[in-house]
Amino acid sequence: MAGWHITGGAVLRGGAITPGDLALAGSDVAAAPPPTARRLDATGWFVLPGLVDIHGDAHERALQPRPGIGFPPALALRDSAAQLLAAGITTAFLGVTLSWEPGLRSLAMWRQLMAALEAARPLPLDLRIHLRFEADNLEAMEDALADIAAGRVHLLGFNDHTPSILKKLGHAKELAKYAGRAGLSPEEFRALIEIVAARRPDVPAARARLAAAAAAAGIPMLSHDDATLADRALYRALGAWLCEFPMSEEVAADARAQGEAVVMGAPNVVRGGSHLGWASAAPLAERGLVTVLASDYHWPALFEAPFAMSQRGRMSLAEAWALVSANPAAAAGLTDRGALHPGMRGDLVVVDPAGPRLVACFVAGEPALLTGPAASRLG
Repeated sequence: MAGWHITGGAVLRGGAITPGDLALAGSDVAAAPPPTARRLDATGWFVLPGLVDIHGDAHERALQPRPGIGFPPALALRDSAAQLLAAGITTAFLGVTLSWEPGLRSLAMWRQLMAALEAARPLPLDLRIHLRFEADNLEAMEDALADIAAGRVHLLGFNDHTPSILKKLGHAKELAKYAGRAGLSPEEFRALIEIVAARRPDVPAARARLAAAAAAAGIPMLSHDDATLADRALYRALGAWLCEFPMSEEVAADARAQGEAVVMGAPNVVRGGSHLGWASAAPLAERGLVTVLASDYHWPALFEAPFAMSQRGRMSLAEAWALVSANPAAAAGLTDRGALHPGMRGDLVVVDPAGPRLVACFVAGEPALLTGPAASRLG
């Protein structure tokens, strides 16, 4: 049996990073290495569970690096997979927005991405789909329901950005941003959203259909940008037990009081606050009000965030690492990863803490990324 013996490092186990070895046999963590195991000398390095990202949409920049400039989904997915591994992310829920907007977030792009993803498998990491369904996108309902039933969707997010977009239409710069993303003129975009907004009475029934389909398929659900306690209660009643990017501490506290996972962005932690002026993730995490960090729009931030948290002095690195590995795995219903106990999936990263710098990444027991320093220590 193929395997690996990672020796001399400090391994995250049982809530602490302590000196020890780690064995991999087949696709799993093992109690002991098989006789044929290769060796990686991890002296001076940390051996940590692989990152689990339940919301990352940086693939949009690979699809459309500038407004109106697009690249094929197959190329974008290949580039995204490489970037994810370089950030230590071994399980990624690609946050694909299915919106009423044409262009980047359209039904046509959703179909192209799904086809490209199927053609690209197997991939060097576990790449899953987080469907971010825009509430007013009634034309896409049948596609969404069919993909949920077929097992192509692994997490359902309820998005409702139409009201906030409507409020920004009086600002020429904001209107141009949304129009450019959709490939429309500002006048065309304004006319489109007014048509979309007129269908708001049909949204509750459509939302209920989606929730029922996700529940039948056993897919976790989350709400996005809950602004009020009423928002959280609405989505909780639909079975969305994950609260993503709450817009106030009050909403986060309400979710935690109900035992729900609360997700905020790792860029928020790394930058020292929300770029939109909303709640700050780091202090809320330190108080137990945020339990999961996600890469959001910047994959490298997920790797950096636990180190930033530990440098604040209120959480150890082991405690902070749970925000990006064990906790998101549990929130997504993935019981086979997020820790390095025997029998768990062999997803891990090897990190030089002096950087911090990722030096190796293992997925299902095999190296998916080896940097020069790691390659020079193979035996």
